[in-house]
Parts: sequence; structure tokens; C-alpha cells
Amino acid sequence: MTTDYTKVFQDAAAVEKYETVTYAPDSYASQINQRQRDYLRTLVRREFGPRAPVQHDFACGTGRAIRTLHGLVREAHGYDTSAEMMAKAAEVGSHANWHQVAAEGPVPEPVEAGYPAVVTMFRLLLNVDDAIRDRAMEFATKALPDAAAGILVVENHGNAGSLRHLRARRHRDDRWFAELSHEQVEELLAKHGFELVERRGFSMITPSLHGNPLARAADAAVRRLPGTDGYAVNVLYTARRLHA
Repeated sequence: MTTDYTKVFQDAAAVEKYETVTYAPDSYASQINQRQRDYLRTLVRREFGPRAPVQHDFACGTGRAIRTLHGLVREAHGYDTSAEMMAKAAEVGSHANWHQVAAEGPVPEPVEAGYPAVVTMFRLLLNVDDAIRDRAMEFATKALPDAAAGILVVENHGNAGSLRHLRARRHRDDRWFAELSHEQVEELLAKHGFELVERRGFSMITPSLHGNPLARAADAAVRRLPGTDGYAVNVLYTARRLHA
């Protein structure tokens, strides 16, 4: 885990690589993003029906989660420490109001945009320290003051209970390799007054296997089996506030 994660994407070249290489067409990340898009759009329709929510996307990056919900939210707000990330988000067609936030200091205030709301946090929790995780969750508690306010969706793209864990020993000195277990994510949610209501996995294989047609076919088959979400590499957790 690196505490420099928030500094990396102040660099325009790193932002460009993230958008055009990490999420290149048919890449591992873009394929997962498409699966997440289908799931999230179904989730929002089911959860809110005709009452279009406002979206607060914390650590919004290039606006991928915002683009995922285009047309289903009445208003979107993206919050990030990197002006370069948000500029790229606007450039690639993410429609939102952008808010640059400080990496330290008081917890950022969500824009007052009414309820219901959906708070999204993608590709954040895994790569930051506990203080930043707590800061992000405190933002979520402000945006969702009670159970009726809406839902929180957070991503863990390094599930410790997945096939990816087999690489942990080999990468123990790699500052970019981190893991989070389901228990750790649920403990973080509970610490800040959230209850897990749904968990969904999106890939059983690691990026190194993405180019193998047999591995991809096996991934597609296994993901259809009941109970396999817990072993997925990439997982989304949907939660709701327990109390104010």
C-alpha cells in the first residue's frame, strides 16, 4: 500500500495512461467496468425507481462511475484531489459538477443537492491508508445522514479471498500491491454506521490471465455459479446507513 496514491495523478501523463492504457478497449479493467455498468444501472433502477437520485462520486478520477450512471441521476458531483483527473473526466464526456478537494484537513462537504442520493467510491479503498479510508467514509456519512437518504457503493479491486491472493507473497515488497478482505471492508462500513446490503463480484481471474481465452471462458462460466461472488478479484459492496 502506498500513501503517495493521491499524489500520483497530479501528473497529466499518469492521468492519460490511466484513461487510455489501463482502460483501453478490451482491457481487463474496461471489461470489468462494463460488467459493473450493467450491474449498477440495474441497481439504481431497482433502488430508486422513478425517483432519480443525485450522485456524489468521491475520488472520481476520470469520471468512470459518473459515466456509468449517465441518464439515471438527476445531478452528478465528482470530488477529487486531482484537477488533472477531473479535467480528463470532462474531456472524455463525463457530465458532472467538479469539486477539487484537499488531500488532508477537514472532511470535504458534499454539495447540498437533496435526496435520494447514491455515493460511489471506485478504485480508492485498496490503495490508500486507513486515515484516507476513514476520511472517505466520513464524507459518505455526511452525504447519507440516515437510512432513507440513499445508498453507498464502494469497490474493492483486490479481494484477499480471491485468486489474486496467490501473488501476495511474491509481491510483499511491492508498494502497489495491496489486499482487502470482505471482513475488512465490512468492518470499515460498520465503523462508520453503514450496513452491508449486497455484495457482487465481477472477475474470478487476475489481469495476467485476461489474455488467455480458456481462462476468460472459465471466468464467465464460474461467475454464473451461486456463491462465487466471495472469491471474485473485483467486488462491489452496497451499503445503507444504520443511524444518523
